[in-house]
Amino acid sequence: MSRDSLESHEGFARKLKLAFPLLSDPEGKLVSAFGAWKGEPGGGIDRSTFLIDPEGVVRRIWRHVKVDGHLEAVLEALDELA
Repeated sequence: MSRDSLESHEGFARKLKLAFPLLSDPEGKLVSAFGAWKGEPGGGIDRSTFLIDPEGVVRRIWRHVKVDGHLEAVLEALDELA
């Protein structure tokens, strides 16, 4: 999810042939709810991952995410929940 428009996300998803929808938060409401601003609200977004179970419970949070090794960490956390 990002603050980019739905149109931007749809184009990105088509380009990469993603099989799932991307969320758009242009007003930053979810960014605020998850405390993912870098500094002051309305500024940049801290790249974060939230692992949310089917009941809507946040099970794990990763802040300041870097791409290298992140997928493996998330998959490992998913395995632990299974």
